[in-house]
Amino acid sequence: MSHIVTVQEAVTAFADWKEPTDAELDAIELEMPAILADVDLVDAEIAALERVPGALDARRIRRARRKALATRVVLANRAGRGEAA
Repeated sequence: MSHIVTVQEAVTAFADWKEPTDAELDAIELEMPAILADVDLVDAEIAALERVPGALDARRIRRARRKALATRVVLANRAGRGEAA
């Protein structure tokens, strides 16, 4: 018989006292437009999977993909100029 036990390190790794640092929160805030664009892309792909995809679904996915790529380009350009945190 095998026993099921919890691993203490995994349970306490996310304790209340272990909060993200200000630098980590700033990095998340900086990447938030790209994160939201990726969410829009996934939403468009899920919507296309729920039914037979048509021309409108293809257009929505293309538009969401372009938006995601454009936001990544903006972030990469900022990082190249040293504006990223």
